[in-house]
Amino acid sequence: MKPGEVITELGQVTADWLTAVLARSGALTGGDVIGFDVDNGRGNWSTNAALHLTYSANAQGKLPANLFLKMVNTNIGDDESFGPSEVFYYTRDYIGAPDVPLITCYDAAYSSASQRYHLLLDNLSATHTEAYNKAPTLEYGLALAEGLAALHAHWWGAARLAHIEAPIHSPDHIQRFVDIAAPGAAHILAQFTHDLAPHWPEMVQSLYANHPHKLIARTQDDAGFTLIHGDAGPYNILVPREGERPIYLIDRQPFDWSLTTWLGVYDLVYALVLDWEPATRRRLEEPVLRHYHQHLRQHGITDYTWDQLWVDYRLMAPMGIYIATEYCRGGINEPLTWVWLPMLQRTLTACDDLDCRALWEVAS
Repeated sequence: MKPGEVITELGQVTADWLTAVLARSGALTGGDVIGFDVDNGRGNWSTNAALHLTYSANAQGKLPANLFLKMVNTNIGDDESFGPSEVFYYTRDYIGAPDVPLITCYDAAYSSASQRYHLLLDNLSATHTEAYNKAPTLEYGLALAEGLAALHAHWWGAARLAHIEAPIHSPDHIQRFVDIAAPGAAHILAQFTHDLAPHWPEMVQSLYANHPHKLIARTQDDAGFTLIHGDAGPYNILVPREGERPIYLIDRQPFDWSLTTWLGVYDLVYALVLDWEPATRRRLEEPVLRHYHQHLRQHGITDYTWDQLWVDYRLMAPMGIYIATEYCRGGINEPLTWVWLPMLQRTLTACDDLDCRALWEVAS
């Protein structure tokens, strides 16, 4: 394998290739990889392998013993795809940024021609697990706030985003994001009103009619906009099996219609509103958001007030409705009802708690 060539199947991985990539990364400063064992697995959009390495007796350096190889086909059908975002996540976007919650990446390559990429990462399965395996606590929320503040501060505002040619989304892009999810709302409201509070169906209809205009209007002021993760749910956050820190955010894989340069607080909405039970969110959301604001300031973001952050949080919270209803855009997604229905119920509860509708309602 040549440097920059994409690994598309496990048979391409050899001890010599591992020696070369670890040497290029600086993790192997002498000696060689002389062998490895493999455990296979699959993700939603990828084929994965856990590699257990053996080194020569004279090997020197960090010498990672356990690595995680992720091989991804970015063409997922139905005229949808995702590009090199996850490769950039590890190899470009946060190089030199302090305190970012990223796993060490030893090698990565993307090919637009073959629509594939691979990542070779530290395997943290011995010490970490997905966040859904642990009940959220205040300490976890604070750790998440710190990690997201570090990520967001690095590309805060339109001027910084211009350096990586990532402008704030156009009205057409925002409307496309909404329109993709809209059929799902119709399917759910036709069949699941018995699982919703009496006033929620009309709220969903009002949201789709009016909320996108407020999102588009908000883009006229770049304060708060940054490069986001976009999918900061409990399956994409690794937490320690013991204790609360460090945490890591993984799997930044936006679709071509996703929102990627967006209000940073949206990433916190994804965790707090969509995935935490309402009682937990009510108890922890303000201290977590205040901690996020404090850490933005520590990273040099001083032009974003607490009051603006709180309004933005209330504006972003209803976006959980788009996320939940998108699951059913092709009809009711019965196998994943256990995912999208609680998401929808939690989001609508948050809209009530936070009086989000006041931000998008059109006066009669």
